[in-house]
Amino acid sequence: MIPIGLSTASVWPRRAEAGFRYAAELGYDGVEVMVWGDQDSQDSTTLRRYLRGYGMPVLSLHSPSLLITQRVWSPDPTVRLRRSVELAAELDCPTVVVHPPFVWQRRYAKRFPELVAELSERTGIAIAVENMFPAKPLRNVAVHAFHPSIDPTDVGYADYTLDLSHTAAAGMNALELAARMGTGLRHVHLADGTGLPRDEHLIPGRGTQPCGELLDTLSETGFQGSVIIEVSTRTDRSDAERTTNLAEALLYTKLHLAR
Repeated sequence: MIPIGLSTASVWPRRAEAGFRYAAELGYDGVEVMVWGDQDSQDSTTLRRYLRGYGMPVLSLHSPSLLITQRVWSPDPTVRLRRSVELAAELDCPTVVVHPPFVWQRRYAKRFPELVAELSERTGIAIAVENMFPAKPLRNVAVHAFHPSIDPTDVGYADYTLDLSHTAAAGMNALELAARMGTGLRHVHLADGTGLPRDEHLIPGRGTQPCGELLDTLSETGFQGSVIIEVSTRTDRSDAERTTNLAEALLYTKLHLAR
């Protein structure tokens, strides 16, 4: 069976422990830890305590690649990626998700493919590079903040993360991108979007993305990675509403993967 995990980003602004708790209570198979300003998300001792206490393995770890996490651990992105892989190894986590370099990170961008390959080969951990989306249009022109593009298949990596909220914001065909990723498709961030030029992270089934079709395909083709629910619940008005939404996302995913 394909494991279904819950990203700790799905319970933001709550801390990492809340992600473990929701995952355990709702019947997820594990979690993805988003490494950011929350000190718990950066500390292996704390995360191992949550892992054991809630019985939830860390299926994946998201490197601090966001604009808001550029100072986590170090301002040097190479250091951040190396520390992410080290933390993943300490947690027996098989996958690290990372964004492509920003265009202004010229030195990092030049060495990024080599760095990803070196870390993966040395540790056996999949460094799954994620598809992204343009910044908000400026005078009707999409501004690309990532080098060399928002599509990691333009470079070619051993492992990829496919994010359907990002394909929606980018106006990309998610199924065609999955096909280009091919056997390198290691990891899925499951969420939905309406096609607006922003990262919506809707509950699967509430937007226009082919979430169900993708899950059906993964089930049929013997996908070996994990599907991670990475949705936004920050506007939920109560714990009950958040619980309902995260349960709906899990049920949607299970039903399609079971077909």
